[in-house]
Amino acid sequence: MTPSDRSFRPQPAPQIGALNPYVPGKPITELERELGIRESIKLASNENPLGPGELARAAYAQAAAELGRYPDGGGFALRHAIARHHDVDPEMITIGNGSNDVLDLVARTFLHPGQEALFSQYAFAVYPIATQSVGATARVAPAKDFGYDLDAMAALITDNTRVVWIANPNNPTGTWLTAAPLKDFIASLPATCVCVLDEAYIEYAEDPELPNGVEWLAEFPNLIVTRTFSKIHGLAALRVGYGLSHPQAAELMNRVRQPFNVNAPAQAAALAALADTAHIARSVALNQAGMTQLTQGLAALGLRVIPSRGNFVTVDLGRTAGPVDQALLKEGVIARPVANYGLPNHLRISVGLEAENARLLAALKQALAA
Repeated sequence: MTPSDRSFRPQPAPQIGALNPYVPGKPITELERELGIRESIKLASNENPLGPGELARAAYAQAAAELGRYPDGGGFALRHAIARHHDVDPEMITIGNGSNDVLDLVARTFLHPGQEALFSQYAFAVYPIATQSVGATARVAPAKDFGYDLDAMAALITDNTRVVWIANPNNPTGTWLTAAPLKDFIASLPATCVCVLDEAYIEYAEDPELPNGVEWLAEFPNLIVTRTFSKIHGLAALRVGYGLSHPQAAELMNRVRQPFNVNAPAQAAALAALADTAHIARSVALNQAGMTQLTQGLAALGLRVIPSRGNFVTVDLGRTAGPVDQALLKEGVIARPVANYGLPNHLRISVGLEAENARLLAALKQALAA
């Protein structure tokens, strides 16, 4: 039954009616249901193809025995483990239902109508969503070589700027900022402006030039660093992330954080995953090999790949990506078109297992030749 809308006249906040929602990668189940195919592969959402390690799996199974109990609303054990891992005070930790939740907490805590947030062209789609959802104004700096142009961003700072969003490495382009210019940029920000350094992919960035933002927290009280268990730790389905910040900033965000925002099995799995250094090392090694396989294979197809320090590559197809993406879907291969980021000729491809990468390359070669 379809309900009548004649008596329903919702009145959302003005900024909500104009909001473009986040579009996730197509699930395998949806593709197989639509096209009636089987054995599809998904290289669209930057997931760890190994999934979680055995320690996290065991902790999750054990926690499932207590599903009738509410989780620890403050995440005591997990917060303290994260604090030990980063050698910071537990009062600097804010846990979230994925790091997206922490980004939303930042917006709800530090932005309101009449204020501004700043991010780059081709930046993560959640930044404009979080900004607009609280009625703040988004200012977008033009990108440079698909990455952040810090000079262009600095030129847009005003007395009303309250949040600056920076992902390092960046999603969806994989570009990155080195330590010296990024640190100088953060140091130049007014004390009233929070800088969010989104490091969702930092564990994959085996490059000494990339900074660890956590090391700068003592120097910059207006810095918030966000991390996630969805990528290197393979816990995407459980939605666990966290922010590290000055204790006063964390206390403010925890005022608006929803109670029990991270469920008990997720907390248990994340706690175990944090200590599973062997699984992290396997994931990094697999990503490095897969990145080489994909970049060399894409280059052999005559395609330009944006250099990446994440667990994905974004490739210029030299044509509108939509028809190529549809051809891949018919072969049971899910990649990620990024036209919604202003990149209509590009696909973002997550690094998968060796056989998955090979299947993607073969299907892409066929699609490009059609």
